[in-house]
Amino acid sequence: MKKTPLSDLHEAAGAKMVPFAGFYMPVSYRGISEEHRRVRSTVGVFDLSHMGEFRVTGSKALEFLQKVTTNDVAKLAVGDVQYSMMCYPEGGVVDDLLVYRLSDSYLLVVNAANIEKDFNWLAKQKPDGVTLTDESDQTALIAIQGPKAEALMAKLTDFDLPKLGYYKAAKDNVCGEEILFSRTGYTGEDGFELYMTPERAEHFWKKVVKAGQAFDIEPIGLGARDTLRLEMKYMLYGNDIDATTNPLEAGLGWVVKLAKGDFIGKGPTEKLKAEGLKRKLVSLEMAEKAIPRKGCGVFASGQKVGEVTSGTFSPSLEKGIGLGYVPSALAEVGTKLEIEIRGKNSPAVVVPAPFYKHGTRK
Repeated sequence: MKKTPLSDLHEAAGAKMVPFAGFYMPVSYRGISEEHRRVRSTVGVFDLSHMGEFRVTGSKALEFLQKVTTNDVAKLAVGDVQYSMMCYPEGGVVDDLLVYRLSDSYLLVVNAANIEKDFNWLAKQKPDGVTLTDESDQTALIAIQGPKAEALMAKLTDFDLPKLGYYKAAKDNVCGEEILFSRTGYTGEDGFELYMTPERAEHFWKKVVKAGQAFDIEPIGLGARDTLRLEMKYMLYGNDIDATTNPLEAGLGWVVKLAKGDFIGKGPTEKLKAEGLKRKLVSLEMAEKAIPRKGCGVFASGQKVGEVTSGTFSPSLEKGIGLGYVPSALAEVGTKLEIEIRGKNSPAVVVPAPFYKHGTRK
């Protein structure tokens, strides 16, 4: 079991630690709902050092990334960040990821549980003229998320933060050291993600926490990270997307650029689009006091029509919410369905995404 460079600080802060994606990670500190509300109201700090980072360089780096990702990498200027997918030839998802275009390279940020799988997949596709390096163990990642994120960051850097748009990155002086940071996140709130060497992670964490005291900053565990992302209908690989799901079914057509040229998985995705989707990932809100969980059956008129892929109690809405694939005919907003929870079918309704509509992301 790996530890992040910040594990000792988490334990000292009283975190409940659990195994996650091969890492020993904090699931909660004060409590999931309390941490969730902290991020929605002021600001929280997350240790994301378990995430994977791959560096791509070489004369054919762009050509390579255009082939292995669904979004259009050619549209990226230096300092741009892009959300994208990697697909199998059959159209299922290898992983979702971020692609950073930097001055001398591309940086791919992938899910912790998929580091080895993703690296091997990319290495298999890699042509001559491309260098692919796994920098995951040499990279720590800290996220600052919440409405007060910019005010906090302004205490740590002289960089002109209002000029840094959503999904933009910069290399500049933060806490006295030049690092890469971006205006990105997985919460629906404004926020920044900071990349540094593992040796400097503790230094940055302590500086962030100290600067955030004016905003009642709290460390946030994986539990609240999940409830925050689910309120926004952000995907979790292994739950909402995987090798059996196509990005179009998940509502991710906006990151699939069929007109950009060839890429792995394009053929089946074009075919699916032409024939029409048979199923769609929908947002489900419980109509009574009940909490859906992954694997719960979704029913219409007494017939099972799908399963919940992610489900939780939403601290912002104070009700149960979930995602699940259902036949396209049942995917319309307002459709009444039922979810089997602990042997009882509870009423639910298809609602527009996101569940939480007051996020401060720029």
